[in-house]
Amino acid sequence: MCGIVALFAYGAAAPPVGAGELTAIRDAMAARGPDGVGIWISADARVGLGHRRLSIIDLRAIADQPMEHGNGRLQIVFNGEIYNYKALRQQLTREGHVLRTESDTEVLLHLYDRDGPAMTRHLRGMYALAIWDERRHGMFLARDPFGIKPLYYADDGKTVRVASQVKALLAGGGIDARPEPAGHVGFFLWGNIPDPYTLYRDIRALPAGSTLWIDERGVGRPVPFFDPARSLKEATPAMPATQRETLRAALADSIAHHMVADVPVGLFLSAGLDSTTIAALAVEDGAANLNTLTLGFREFAGGANDETALAEEVSRQRGTRHETRWVLAGEFAQERTKLLAAMDQPSIDGVNTYFVARAAHAAGLKVAMSGLGGDELFAGYPGFRQIPRLVSALSPFAALAPLGRLARTATAGWLGRLTSPKYAGLLEYGGGWAGAYLLRRSLYMPWELESVLPRELVVEGLAALDTLPRLTASLDALDNPRLKVTALELAWYMRNQLLRDADWAGMAHSLEIRVPFVDVELLERLAPLLASAAPPGKAAMADTPRTKLPDGVRSRAKTGFVVPVREWVMGMQGTPAAAAHDRGLRGWARMVYTAFTDPAQPIARAAAAQ
Repeated sequence: MCGIVALFAYGAAAPPVGAGELTAIRDAMAARGPDGVGIWISADARVGLGHRRLSIIDLRAIADQPMEHGNGRLQIVFNGEIYNYKALRQQLTREGHVLRTESDTEVLLHLYDRDGPAMTRHLRGMYALAIWDERRHGMFLARDPFGIKPLYYADDGKTVRVASQVKALLAGGGIDARPEPAGHVGFFLWGNIPDPYTLYRDIRALPAGSTLWIDERGVGRPVPFFDPARSLKEATPAMPATQRETLRAALADSIAHHMVADVPVGLFLSAGLDSTTIAALAVEDGAANLNTLTLGFREFAGGANDETALAEEVSRQRGTRHETRWVLAGEFAQERTKLLAAMDQPSIDGVNTYFVARAAHAAGLKVAMSGLGGDELFAGYPGFRQIPRLVSALSPFAALAPLGRLARTATAGWLGRLTSPKYAGLLEYGGGWAGAYLLRRSLYMPWELESVLPRELVVEGLAALDTLPRLTASLDALDNPRLKVTALELAWYMRNQLLRDADWAGMAHSLEIRVPFVDVELLERLAPLLASAAPPGKAAMADTPRTKLPDGVRSRAKTGFVVPVREWVMGMQGTPAAAAHDRGLRGWARMVYTAFTDPAQPIARAAAAQ
């Protein structure tokens, strides 16, 4: 896990790449890579690569980056982990390739040398990479299939700048930081900024599961190589006689691959089914001295949201080395400035991951697994029930758009004061899958956005986001209701919220967070089961360990990994009435947005200085 930077002055009139800018971008990501630094600039000063290293695989200096191959013909910077790199290395060695390190980075160089952009079809892992190809005189970028690792780029028509973080690109000083309406509107619509947008017009995210080629002609278009909805659509439904063993084998295989490291691997252990299943399968399959960690919050102590007692019971049952860390409200106030500074793009979530990653770092861990992704695969969210019911009940109104808009206009004002403002949009949005998903996941509905943003910005941003058609496109013509929700959650909530938050919150504490449920091989092995008439749910997943999980875990109602942000924000605002008026997360959202946009705030000042 690392921070990468790449600069390519492809235009004839572009100034040469300077070590100062390259270093400024690289070192703005110091927390991503405290174990080593590297820089390379081509002889003609048209290309520069920089790297901050968090050493996880092959800890020796020989595995540092940027790394070259073929007497400098190829140069790479890479962020992430390739879990099947040992098998790939063996294959390459049999074919005659000579590798001098035991790193996954060198495997990537030899794969690109052999296969070019098609290398991605062989990779199992999380990654964002940039390869300079001297022979073709161009730069190749790639981002993993689910978008676990981020990669951003900015093109001014002469020079392209690439980095692992938006704030790092800004720190280099070469970016036009004019606002991107779609980014600002997207944040209030979703509570995160949907890819490929950022707050800044000139900075884009490379979409998940895509590659990008840049040469003297400029920046090309992203080329997709993976779409989870397509994998689900193309699966042939199957119900094996030994579903439990089939499911267990697939899960255990992914967990085993995610344990590959030359440093200890820990686990965020909650009282939920996802992380407890990971713990059980890891230990049953030979993980010795697994480090597990649970957060407790004094506001929840002894209540339904207190995960500590059950997590400790699972640890005792499985023999893990466990630690419970308690977080107090005062710590949120003390850490708020650091947390917002670490947050690369505004988000209403990630507070939980920030604090558990801080605790893991304090415990001496560099790597920790998370149960993220289990709800998307095994239909753990309430939306898997609510969205199909809503669409079924309201689909007759889908063709009556004017009636839905009229009902929303007539009721939005008073409904918003009595209950959730979203109820006003039921007829307008609830009859289609895209609209129903928006109702389920949005922070603000489109008609509410002018209460928090200027009208001109809202109009331009909504037009660029094109939200309902893009949501519909994410379904890839799936006809299975459960798979429709799975595809939407994978492509939107998980990708833009959960995975992005895991990255910035973990990297703030130099911690690599691994997600065994978010794995291409796992999805493709489970897809036939998920597409079947009786797809496995969370109970089936939790039934895969050979020794049953404690009854208290198996029977516990789903709560999610809850953090008392509402209570903490209430305390900061002084009165419960203020927080009630702000409706919980909406108040936190405005606080986060202000930190990124108010010129009086350090984050916003740094961006404005560009």
